[in-house]
Amino acid sequence: MNDEDIIEATVKFVKETLKIAEGGHDWWHIYRVWNNAKTIAKSEDVDLLIVELGALLHDIADSKFNNGDEEIGPKTARDFLQSLQVEETVIEHVENIIRNISFRGSNEVKTFNSLELDVVQDADRLDGLGAIGIARTFTYGGHKGRMLYDPNILPNLNMNKEEY
Repeated sequence: MNDEDIIEATVKFVKETLKIAEGGHDWWHIYRVWNNAKTIAKSEDVDLLIVELGALLHDIADSKFNNGDEEIGPKTARDFLQSLQVEETVIEHVENIIRNISFRGSNEVKTFNSLELDVVQDADRLDGLGAIGIARTFTYGGHKGRMLYDPNILPNLNMNKEEY
């Protein structure tokens, strides 16, 4: 399989897997992140296949929707990419992107760094800004049954990963 076929198969897999996903983490979120990542990658010295796969698969099995299981996303991506016979080094890199892309981990020391991770993470964070970001926040909050506003709950800007 060439890179174009791998991306095409991945798009199909992600669309099917996320067809009933919560609206803030659905195919259209992935699509926006993917397009942003491709745009950013044009000005960076990165492996475009890894960037595209990382963007497409970054929320394939998000721990927020899987009882906090932080390995289900990387495992799901690995199983899928192995089914396409993608090179092991590419699979490992994509797994590491999925493990390390996160808002909740922003106060933690990363154990993995790459330009490809930086590109995908920037693309994902861009989708958390503006009107789309606000809409995604409300959608996720509603999905989790959270109140829109409660003056008795003070902001906590120093949460650890578990609290977040």
